[in-house]
Amino acid sequence: MHLRHLRLPGLTPYTKASATQDKLVQAFLVAKASASATSLTTKLSPPLPTIITAEFNPVYTCGRREIGTVSSSSQAFLRDNGRAEFHEALRGGQTTFHGPGQLTAYPILDLKSHGLNPRNYVCLLEKTVIATLARYGVKAFTTEHPGVWTTDDDKICALGVHLRRNITSHGIGLNVATDLTWFSRIVACGLEGKRTTSLENEGVKLGDDAVEQVGNVFVEEFAKALQGVDSVVEITEDELD
Repeated sequence: MHLRHLRLPGLTPYTKASATQDKLVQAFLVAKASASATSLTTKLSPPLPTIITAEFNPVYTCGRREIGTVSSSSQAFLRDNGRAEFHEALRGGQTTFHGPGQLTAYPILDLKSHGLNPRNYVCLLEKTVIATLARYGVKAFTTEHPGVWTTDDDKICALGVHLRRNITSHGIGLNVATDLTWFSRIVACGLEGKRTTSLENEGVKLGDDAVEQVGNVFVEEFAKALQGVDSVVEITEDELD
């Protein structure tokens, strides 16, 4: 089975990536409904697992538990006179930042097709981030708090997923060369007294296409860890249908 890799080029609006992942999730759900419908003689084949990688324009997003609770004044503060956007998301976790210099990766797949349950899927994502960082000489680990850390107080990657009928969406935000001052406007992921770091902040020398290159490494490591996947195939948006 192939893992399809859709790389959204340049700086991408959050809404574009969100709409693209929603389209992929819907394709999985339609195929599942077809498979369980006794009245249909022709069953739809499920889509191939797909991972979207992107680098977003500045945006703050809150998780599903905070939907409807972020005041208009707090949203205005986060938008910072138009420098950033604010959006509610269905993922787990609390308010976080995505933006230039950060790799966002959204895997869309059916957990059951790969022998996974929600708990070990989250573990797979964490291990993939740790393996990716190790290839850049950065030692990272998990703690009792969500995400991936380089010290007990320095978080390098946020994680928040959504599941619907075992179809995954959302994923990880890995700081590659992110301007970390953006995180000063929030209590990142609701953890007081913790800091945010990045590959660049950890002393890794990076080129101009660092986010794209780290994204390729992440996808490669993810494919190696995902049961039933034997190769990665890059696709364009035109090839999603």
